[in-house]
Amino acid sequence: MSNDKNTTPQEPPVPESVQAHPAWFRLIDQLNWYDGKSRYCQRWFKGLKFTQIALAVLIPATSLLPAESAKWTASIAGALIAVLEAVQQMNQYSTLWVMYRATAERLKHEKYLFLSAAGPYKSLAEPERLVALAERVEEHVSTEHANWFNETRRAATAQKPEGA
Repeated sequence: MSNDKNTTPQEPPVPESVQAHPAWFRLIDQLNWYDGKSRYCQRWFKGLKFTQIALAVLIPATSLLPAESAKWTASIAGALIAVLEAVQQMNQYSTLWVMYRATAERLKHEKYLFLSAAGPYKSLAEPERLVALAERVEEHVSTEHANWFNETRRAATAQKPEGA
């Protein structure tokens, strides 16, 4: 095995009978979906926050501008910061990034337990392992969906104005 830090470890071999099974397909499909959505939300969250920070840093720097320009520049920067924060709050990129990453990691954990015939898959024949995999993947996805629903409802409730 190479000690080169630039090499990526190889994925363990997956028997063809497993690759063709709907449970394996669902695992890989969901793992890829949650991994991709996690990266997407992370990029949006960090991009919005970086832009907010850059605009916030710009506000005191506007004091070096002529008075009229400083007033308009600081006002526009402050308004943009508020709009960007509203976008983040409405879309919940930070929360979704963490939730999706956690689900992707649980699914990855499940994948390696299955391939190693360890944990809940220990001592099971392949057909039973595949049934257990299907059930456990759906449990992870259902749990994440319930968490998403609860978080979305909580965020929507928190955004309602008083008396609405």
